[in-house]
Amino acid sequence: MSEDLTNKVREAVSKVNDPHMGVSIVEMGIVQNIDIDGSTAKITIKPTNPGCMSVARMAADAKAQALSVDGIDDTEIIVEGHAMADSINEMINKKK
Repeated sequence: MSEDLTNKVREAVSKVNDPHMGVSIVEMGIVQNIDIDGSTAKITIKPTNPGCMSVARMAADAKAQALSVDGIDDTEIIVEGHAMADSINEMINKKK
């Protein structure tokens, strides 16, 4: 089941495009990893540029797409390799 859910999340997240390139962040390799833990998707994102101004938007869009998958109730987005990774991770994963 976990592999099936991982594939569904990958498919959903692949709808998110890099706004500068117009290509899926999955296809570009920006999505480094997707792990499923119960009903939580953990998605690791590494932008191609450590100063990418659009990484927060891509992370937020990836989170929204992952949450749209049946069986996923929570997400954790992990941005790596970006100058503002800690701040972006805190903002994107903030619980309401």
